[in-house]
Amino acid sequence: MTEREQVLAVVQGYFDALYNGSVEGFRAIFHPQAQLFTAEGGNEAALDFESYMQRVAGRVAPASRNDQRFDEVVSATIASPTTAHVRVKDALAPNHFVDELLLVKFADGWKIVCKAYAYNNAARAG
Repeated sequence: MTEREQVLAVVQGYFDALYNGSVEGFRAIFHPQAQLFTAEGGNEAALDFESYMQRVAGRVAPASRNDQRFDEVVSATIASPTTAHVRVKDALAPNHFVDELLLVKFADGWKIVCKAYAYNNAARAG
């Protein structure tokens, strides 16, 4: 598998974990010290990985509602043999997100180390 294919496999794992609300799935693809950030609508948030896992565990999974998936890889750049950046679009109804994922290749493979996200609320916008 090429480096790009390996990175995109991690991203597919991200999409699947997001849709299924899978803490285990996220643990497989995120580095345990990953950080997540947003400043949407003046609501600034900086989360460590475990705080994010608490959010995931506490919300209803889109799969359980049979929500439509909106998974899209917008761009993927392998910047070096050990770093990559992937911009994706996805959804947790009613919000549609653009996520910036930074990945680092460790001895056990590619892991997401940072996620910055923006969203629009489709219910509000409609």
